[in-house]
Amino acid sequence: MSKFISKKLNGLSAYVPGEQPQDKTYVKLNTNECPFPPSPYAQRMARQAAGGLNLYCDPECTVLASVAAEYFGVKKQNMIFTNGSDEVLNFAFIAFCDKDTPAVFPDVTYGFYPVFARLNGVPYKEIPLTDALEVSVKDYLAVKGTVFLANPNAPTGVALPLSAVEEIVKADPTRVVVVDEAYVDFGGESALALIPKYDNLLVTRTFSKSRSLAGGRLGVGFASEAIIEDLKRIQYSTNPYNVNSMTAAAGVGALLDDEYFKKNVGTIVENRRRLTAELKSIGFDVLPSSANFIFAAKAGVSGEALYLSLKQKGVLVRYFDKPRLKNYVRITVGTAEEIDTLVAAVKATLEEKL
Repeated sequence: MSKFISKKLNGLSAYVPGEQPQDKTYVKLNTNECPFPPSPYAQRMARQAAGGLNLYCDPECTVLASVAAEYFGVKKQNMIFTNGSDEVLNFAFIAFCDKDTPAVFPDVTYGFYPVFARLNGVPYKEIPLTDALEVSVKDYLAVKGTVFLANPNAPTGVALPLSAVEEIVKADPTRVVVVDEAYVDFGGESALALIPKYDNLLVTRTFSKSRSLAGGRLGVGFASEAIIEDLKRIQYSTNPYNVNSMTAAAGVGALLDDEYFKKNVGTIVENRRRLTAELKSIGFDVLPSSANFIFAAKAGVSGEALYLSLKQKGVLVRYFDKPRLKNYVRITVGTAEEIDTLVAAVKATLEEKL
């Protein structure tokens, strides 16, 4: 850190992304990427868009917005497209939180929430998950501030039913509730249908996971027209050209190729079931996941030791060095072959008696 950095950023701890090592080829099950490439249609549309990169991209993502409005059953004025869903989440911290309106989120959740709060000078309150690592709905009914809920949650994979989300949203119409649905396509219940009913709800989605566009960086927010206008004011005050032309075109292709999307999601859900069963058969506790990853622990085995041993064997998983999470590893659901490799590596590790 240089001597020139603003004092307000002196204590900022940045978000730590999952490893992207380049030293050798790994079975990469640490960053919840889709194991399948983007839709061929998405790839073709992105290549076609590359010919126009001499021109600025459309800040309104007009074509993408038209296709998405029909696909999701919403109006164009109820959407904003962003550089990954991280950007729309950051916009929400900027727009709906301040010294008088803190951010509120679980103590075990997406690691960017406290980073966004500190980056924007926003006070925040962390509400502990239950002993079963679940969100307790009653803890959010009367709390003051802007609520951020990942549903399904990360890194646990546990999801709230739609009825519980609605209970939180309707409990206080004077506050904004942000529901981060990055993983909803893998088994969660979306809150999109609640948008016309509640003007204090913001739902965010990403194309990174279920639509294989992690490297493209495309996110979307759904909300009332007034909330979208607030978010677009932030967009146009920072970077109106936030979604590049190739990414927007790939997003169109990904939405139009619904058969490819559903096939991949179905395969991942089936592989998740199999991976869960395999690990349970060798003594692991696995939380019920509605995401494209599982959260697993085995009594007597350190999460860190398991992570390090698997890495030595060429398999990457995610370990979180936090008191409530230290016994767990988060494992992205990969292909059938990747699962075979992972399970073999886990069994070999257990034989080493860590």
